[in-house]
Parts: sequence; C-alpha cells; structure tokens
Amino acid sequence: MSSETTSQRTWTGPTARERLNILRSTKSIAIVGASDKPARASYFVATYLLSSTDYTIYFVNPLLAEKGAKILGHKVYASLADLPEVPDMVNIFRRAEDTPAIVEEAHKVGAKTVWLQLGIWSEEAAKLAESYGLKVVMDRCVKIEHARFHGGLNLAGFNTGVISSKRQP
Repeated sequence: MSSETTSQRTWTGPTARERLNILRSTKSIAIVGASDKPARASYFVATYLLSSTDYTIYFVNPLLAEKGAKILGHKVYASLADLPEVPDMVNIFRRAEDTPAIVEEAHKVGAKTVWLQLGIWSEEAAKLAESYGLKVVMDRCVKIEHARFHGGLNLAGFNTGVISSKRQP
C-alpha cells in the first residue's frame, strides 16, 4: 500500500451499487502489471476472470511482452496502446506511485474505468482519473467484488457459508 495512511484518505470511492454497475457495463479488462507467476495476485485474479466471467482479458507487462511470454495462454502486451481494442477497464497491479502515469495512458487510449487493486491507493491518480471523466475504484479486488455480486465468493477462496464478524469455531 502507499505511504498514505487510512486517516489521510480524503477521496471517496463508488458505492456498492456503482461498483456493480461498473462491472456490469465492462466488457473488456486490461490487467496492467500482470504476472506469469501463479503465486502473484494478478495471476490469481486473471484465472478467476477467465474462468468465471465473459470479460475479454488482456495482459499488459512490458518486460514479459519483450520476452514473448504468455499468461494463461494469452499474449502479453507492452502497453495499453498495443492492445487490439480499447479496454473498458484498466485493472492496475502496480505500486501506488506508478498509478498516475497508468491513468494517463488509460485516458489516452480511451478506457472508461481505472481500478486500483486491493492494497493500492493514490489520491493523485484518483483525482487525475476523475478530471478525465474516468470512473475510479481503489483498494478493492475486482475478483472479490465480482464474486460478491454474482454469488461466487466460494470461487474467490471464501467458502465459510456464514457471513459474520465473529470467528467461527
């Protein structure tokens, strides 16, 4: 997470209903900072999105693209500008300080939403995105949010069957 603490956060993100509407209107997602390592969060999220949704998924990682690597059998692109279509959503798995530049790139290609993955917060990136008319979600996992709204939390690794704040025996 960025050096900003929770108490320093002033930006307010979209409501649950607004996040659901973002997910419903999205057809394609570019995962920036995608990894080919199964232990990385971006790989786990990509696995879920490819197996449990109808989204078209693109992987963006300049180092992997240079090597001609594939992630889950899909081509890896060097930049958002290299994608075969404009992604509706840019899902960011990069450090908070890298996000304003990614927002700039997302705006230049015409994306509608930037989604900073769980643990990533940048007030600067959020304000910049909003100035361009982009929708913004920060510090939330697109996989968890999708599963939550579509009854698939068990697929997201949460299978207690009970929603409670109390520890289960």
